[in-house]
Amino acid sequence: MAGLDSRSQQLYRRARQVIPGGVNSPVRNYSPYPLFVGSAKGSKFKTVDSQEYLDYCMAYGALIDGHANAEIIEAVEQALERGSIYGQPTEIEVELAELIASLMPSMEMVRLVNSGTEATMHAIRLARAFSGKKKVLKFEGGFHGSHDSVLVKAGSGATLLGSPSSEGVSSEVAKNTLVSRFNDEKVAGKIIRDHSSELAAVIVEPVLGNIGPVLPNPGFLETLRKITEENEVLLIFDEVITGFRLSIGGAQEYYKIRPDLTILGKILGGGLPLSAFGGRRDILEKLAPLGPVYQAGTYSGNPVSVSAALATLESLRKRGGQVYSRLERMGDEMRHGMSDHLESARVTAQVNGVASMFQLFFTDRPVTDYHSAKSADMRKYEKYFHSLLASRIFVPPSQFETCFLSTAHNEDELEATLGAIGAAVKTLSR
Repeated sequence: MAGLDSRSQQLYRRARQVIPGGVNSPVRNYSPYPLFVGSAKGSKFKTVDSQEYLDYCMAYGALIDGHANAEIIEAVEQALERGSIYGQPTEIEVELAELIASLMPSMEMVRLVNSGTEATMHAIRLARAFSGKKKVLKFEGGFHGSHDSVLVKAGSGATLLGSPSSEGVSSEVAKNTLVSRFNDEKVAGKIIRDHSSELAAVIVEPVLGNIGPVLPNPGFLETLRKITEENEVLLIFDEVITGFRLSIGGAQEYYKIRPDLTILGKILGGGLPLSAFGGRRDILEKLAPLGPVYQAGTYSGNPVSVSAALATLESLRKRGGQVYSRLERMGDEMRHGMSDHLESARVTAQVNGVASMFQLFFTDRPVTDYHSAKSADMRKYEKYFHSLLASRIFVPPSQFETCFLSTAHNEDELEATLGAIGAAVKTLSR
């Protein structure tokens, strides 16, 4: 960790005077103070104190090809030379929408926006307008941005009735968001059937990425698809994390499920702010200017972000399955290696993951939902985090986030990381 007089500490002190908590997103804050980054390249970043760290956060999953990818930099530079924003349509917006639709056939029409929060907010509004119904069902531990409709948790003593999970969210808004337990087909099915006359949509992360990852049990997503169809309820896949991460066609290709609406973000933007929502043509045609559902944004589809997105997706498509098979192998290597070190150190923990996503939970319970994830010992995770930090390896500071691999990581780095993880878990067995 950087010393007491480090630039990171000085910047943090300054930041707290003008930025709430010193950070612009709460997850970036950790004890005793966050590292401030000066630059990054490939699999590593360098702090303002010139300390280099091997990065498994990868901007919380946004960077599948690592930091400062040359193809994306070139695309962005060329776009900037032509102008950063016009407030008018461009040819490359059309090309990107066509490319997304070809990679994810469920997205017959696409609307570009700037963040995952924006995309889920508009998708839910669209689902309500299309169905003429008010309520939405989400799952505990699923994160769909920071707008009012989704900042809702299960109410005390009930699986169903939602209550605000943030001050400033009114109970009147929360009552229209129902909450169920991830991987519980029976309860989710009952809620959908019992409330089908007022339920516009079910929104779900196919893999819970913000408490985990937590994988869907076999049959869970298939059951959601079947019951929503039978009860005329829309199914929304929030693929902000899993889109282009599990496969070129996202989780819907990986698990072979076709949702009605899909949210994309993170990898889509190639490291720049860009998100999208899309789906069935008959639903998307409700959007203004075609239909009565209003949605707009000055920076939506700006040419700089769109250029980065095109460079990213075209590169992934050209490389095809080779990218994802390699990332899957690396993910398996990390998960197996972590499990071996835990067994050797006699430390009880669960290793979760799929494809290029992984995380460990210090609990004796298999982690299959929000409640089992919350049983993890967060103090142990904090010690684990700081032990890796001392070895110049950066993983998400929070237990309830996911580690990500990129194509920029190599075998030597994985081997060194597993060695550091082995040393870290040994200290927890004492």
